[in-house]
Amino acid sequence: MNSRRLVFFIFLFNAIFGEIHVFNRSNGTESDINTLSGVKPLYLSIKDLAKSFSSKIYENEERKKLVIYIYGHKIKISGNSSFIIIDDNSFQMSQSALVSDNDIYVPAEGFLSILKNTLLPGINFDEKKELLDIDVIKFNISGIHIETKSNGTIIKLETKKAFSERNISSFINKHGWYYLTVAEATVDTFTINTALTRGVVRQVESDQIGKTAQVAFKLGGKVLSHEWYQSLDPNEIVITLRTPLGKVTEHIDDVKKRWRLDTVVLDAGHGGKDPGAVGKYGTMEKDVVLDIVKRTGELLEKSGVKVFYTRDEDVFVPLLERTKMANDTNGKLFVSIHANANKNRKIQGFETYLLRPGKSEDAIEVASRENSVINLEEFKDQYADLSGEALIMATMAQSMFMKESEDLASILQMELDKRLNTPNRGVKQAGFYVLIGASMPNVLVEVGFLSNPSEEKKLKQSSHKQRIAESLFEGIKQFKFSREKLLAGE
Repeated sequence: MNSRRLVFFIFLFNAIFGEIHVFNRSNGTESDINTLSGVKPLYLSIKDLAKSFSSKIYENEERKKLVIYIYGHKIKISGNSSFIIIDDNSFQMSQSALVSDNDIYVPAEGFLSILKNTLLPGINFDEKKELLDIDVIKFNISGIHIETKSNGTIIKLETKKAFSERNISSFINKHGWYYLTVAEATVDTFTINTALTRGVVRQVESDQIGKTAQVAFKLGGKVLSHEWYQSLDPNEIVITLRTPLGKVTEHIDDVKKRWRLDTVVLDAGHGGKDPGAVGKYGTMEKDVVLDIVKRTGELLEKSGVKVFYTRDEDVFVPLLERTKMANDTNGKLFVSIHANANKNRKIQGFETYLLRPGKSEDAIEVASRENSVINLEEFKDQYADLSGEALIMATMAQSMFMKESEDLASILQMELDKRLNTPNRGVKQAGFYVLIGASMPNVLVEVGFLSNPSEEKKLKQSSHKQRIAESLFEGIKQFKFSREKLLAGE
């Protein structure tokens, strides 16, 4: 058995490559994708496929993983696994992916059919002609947002244009489904079908029937009336489902449920091509904080809290993408973990930061160092306005979470102080780009100074990192308890 496996590995390593031709109609480009010749079924190169879409790609050679972004959607592929993850949804291919020549190859039919049924309904593959045709459908129903009110539920369907009223119709069937039909429309079924449900809406399903889009909502209670209108600025189809006022208590319970701290977003700073701070003995910040984040996440998950990681491996994730991930996953708390550095190698200790323009020279220096990662990002222009007055405005926009962020920072500092035999440098404020846009309480924790040789040695120790993780866990747990006590009116 072992000899057979060895032969197979050598075969893949020395694989002869074929090609299929790609025509991308969305931008008028043509390219070729390498295939593994002699391997059945046909396998495609993920790296070449990403190039055909002009997609960003992140790789972890050691763990044999690739992450690509296609039209705003994150796709994670692992070598020797039949599963792929699109955003936070798992799909299974007919065969496992294969690893060859620092690339991952996927079964063409299985992988492309998943893309066709989720993100790209306009993709067509002809294996006999060795041709992949990409005709990206421009969805004009592209998003959804559901809000709850004391007397009903409001659904907002994002539209790329204003539809004529004669093209829209709606009804509720006897099984409790509300149907909205829009003629001359194309719906992004993947985005709509994975929407978070609230209020009277229990389930969302959408379908494309020729040139007509249909969105259906399973209702979980009595609806007194329903109506819709096409908003022009922004372009939205707004649906109102009115429920009895007697449901006020249920509404309050629903609000409490939405604010309950059930999802924590843990952000391990830096990653991939960005090592962060590097200590005298070669210890990299990206490795230290990822280890701490995973330890913290494990403790939280064991306690029943859902954890979302902005990165759970050694990949580079742009700063503003991190808070976008947090918001998209309906996170209730955002904690970014880093390790500090200073020109003065004698400085040591831990500190927690809030998003505000930095006051002290130290705070400004720390923010400047952590924000410098934008120099490694592909699209730097998005940060052009995030300074001076714009940064102040950004912090003001998050003021509704400032008090909670301050409370969280204080609790975390207290818990770290209990367990770490290093100086407590207190709670500070600075303008960290990674915190901008997080619609939830958010803090950035610097767990120690890699620039201090003795503290670097501590940050390499498993026992020390575990103490940090336990401190973060206890702090989050205490914050969670105090928040839920407040929601309960105690």
